[in-house]
Amino acid sequence: MKILVSLYKWENPRLCSSESELSKGDKIVIEGEFGPDIGTVLISGIETADNPQQNVLRKATQRDIEAFKKNNTRKNEIVETARKEAKTLGLEMKIVDARSTLDGGNMIVAFTANERIDFRELVKNLSKLFHRSVRMQQIGSRDEARKLGGCGICGRELCCVRFSGNLPSITTEMARVQQIAHRGSERISGLCGRLMCCLSFEAEQYKELLSGMPELHSFVKVKEGKGEVMEINAIKQELKIKTEDDKILTIKKDDLLG
Repeated sequence: MKILVSLYKWENPRLCSSESELSKGDKIVIEGEFGPDIGTVLISGIETADNPQQNVLRKATQRDIEAFKKNNTRKNEIVETARKEAKTLGLEMKIVDARSTLDGGNMIVAFTANERIDFRELVKNLSKLFHRSVRMQQIGSRDEARKLGGCGICGRELCCVRFSGNLPSITTEMARVQQIAHRGSERISGLCGRLMCCLSFEAEQYKELLSGMPELHSFVKVKEGKGEVMEINAIKQELKIKTEDDKILTIKKDDLLG
């Protein structure tokens, strides 16, 4: 069976393959890229043609869970040390989180950066300090927000946390088609500093509603004469038009001539 698994808080859930029946919330041991690791089942019995990223080795035992917790007792120390080492080396990066594999052989350090970082010296220093193999994983600002959690300006839990699937690609076109791009990037950006994920929720519906609508500030013909489109209300299918004699009219899209 195919299941969706949450492994690291900072990344998208993974599609895994399991030979045994599993339920939502089960703790499992998977065959990770850097060694065996513990994850949590989010959805079981998924029907998809996509190939699983990893295989489930077994359902986690209490011994597995205790070993995992023990390996990660120094997580905060690792994060703080990594931050100090990065600062000493003059690396423009932000250390977000750290996690050890189940067997304790590998340590994964997550970070954000605005550009590519040469972290080889940092890896070497951390490996010497903690006597473990260190893997650096660059994540995006949305992934960092997913890890930290919180509430958006709507007062609800962040979309990246609430919805467990892959984070969609958010574009300025989504804001433009919903006629809110003029508000400025600071008003349509989330806590992560990127465009809000919720901009993708109704973008397609707005595209459909705007089909056949004239462009803003274009000129159209109505029975009262020729006028400039000043506002577009996609939901009501209405246009606010300023005629050549400076009259302001609100008309339905179906009332346009030609």
